[in-house]
Amino acid sequence: MRIIFMGTPSIAVPTLQRLHRDGHDLAAVITQPDRPAGRGHHVQPPPIKAAAQALGLPVWQPTKIKTPEFQAQIEDLKAEVGVVVAYGRILPPPILAAPRQGCLNVHFSLLPKYRGAAPVNWAIAHDEAVTGITVMYMDAGLDTGDIALQTECWIGRDETAPELGERLSHLGADLLSEALRQLAAGTLPRRPQDATQATYAPLLKREDGWIDWGLPATAVAARVRAFQPFPGVHSHLAGRRVTLWRARAQPERAPHGKPPGTILGIEADGLLVACGAETHLVVQELQLEGRARVSARDFANGLRLQPGACFISATPASLSADSE
Repeated sequence: MRIIFMGTPSIAVPTLQRLHRDGHDLAAVITQPDRPAGRGHHVQPPPIKAAAQALGLPVWQPTKIKTPEFQAQIEDLKAEVGVVVAYGRILPPPILAAPRQGCLNVHFSLLPKYRGAAPVNWAIAHDEAVTGITVMYMDAGLDTGDIALQTECWIGRDETAPELGERLSHLGADLLSEALRQLAAGTLPRRPQDATQATYAPLLKREDGWIDWGLPATAVAARVRAFQPFPGVHSHLAGRRVTLWRARAQPERAPHGKPPGTILGIEADGLLVACGAETHLVVQELQLEGRARVSARDFANGLRLQPGACFISATPASLSADSE
């Protein structure tokens, strides 16, 4: 099939590679412009650009996609179908309608749950046990199109968002390959979403990463796994920002009578921290601002921590200070 592919991050790469391996005619690979990234803010290409160039495919990086000129270029490609995987922009109706059989989207959730830009992160943050992939027919709404195919997968209890995203990216490539086979055969199913069951996964913001220690430990641990690599999960200790990279909820509940965020003990496998509802969090890996990630034991030794020290939940003042 003659296909226009639209995608940007690394999770879109397996689908592009699968389309090429399946022998489809990739008329154009459309991705976001190169942008500054990393500490040095050096301009870097999106992962899809590098993958497409390695396959010898034509790459387009429009800064604007709603212009009549760009839409005419898309129409001139005479594609049979568009494939979209985490492109990062809402497509206007003329682009959606340009391919003869419309556009298919590979979405990283079981729609209608977790419509939006960050479905992997929010599924983990809400401590879901199951997620999956949806291939849907695109329309002008936000992930509201009819469902074509879906497949489920379990979320590992210690799995981070990057790890789950990588696993889902390969499931998505397989499911899209099957969807195109059925589309070519005229057998691809189509069923409307139940909008009453919709939930949303908005784009993550920097402030989402600040810990509320009043939450139960299971909720804090879920956010530590979910908000990687951005925005990270942060708190303050002795006036300095600390990022939590690995943590787990302690299954036993025991009254401790301490404010949430208090370090109750420094144990072999981590810092035992008080959370809401008399629950405990074992923090296993941390990073003090300006320092490397270290084990909880090394972190405690470096700061000479003692039980009773307290992590501070973010306040509007601390958020403002951190952004300066």
